[in-house]
Amino acid sequence: MDKSWLQQQVLARLAEDLAQAEEAARAAHESATHEENIAENKYDTLGLEAAYLATGHARRADAIRQAMTSWRQFTPRPRHASTGIQLGSLVWLIDADDRTHAFFLGPDGGSMKVDDGAQSVQVLSTQAPLAKAMLGKCEGDDVWVQGGATRQTFEVLRVH
Repeated sequence: MDKSWLQQQVLARLAEDLAQAEEAARAAHESATHEENIAENKYDTLGLEAAYLATGHARRADAIRQAMTSWRQFTPRPRHASTGIQLGSLVWLIDADDRTHAFFLGPDGGSMKVDDGAQSVQVLSTQAPLAKAMLGKCEGDDVWVQGGATRQTFEVLRVH
């Protein structure tokens, strides 16, 4: 699987998310400022609630814009065996049930699953617990992550 293709898929999905967040913010703003939502007494909070909602959607849109900037500036580097798994690595892990999982480590804001029809790849920020556990590991190393009372263990099959 091509890393630049993965990057373009993440950017396309972020663009869709941005359009939805901007539309939601616009609709909430219109609701907050609509004449029917003007407060008639101190208990009439519909307009205020819509304003809070509009602010939340606007912040979400800003976060998506920041993620898109990070992903546009991101250039996955070629793999160096001496550094192990790092930002930009495409990694295949095998779990205790012999299931293979593919991960692509990228900048913040791109946590999603990308599917090319033949394979599914989970995109992770290096801030994700599993990604943190993978950093610096090499093929054949064990990776484990604690999730509450459950500990998941994986083996690094391949790094690209």
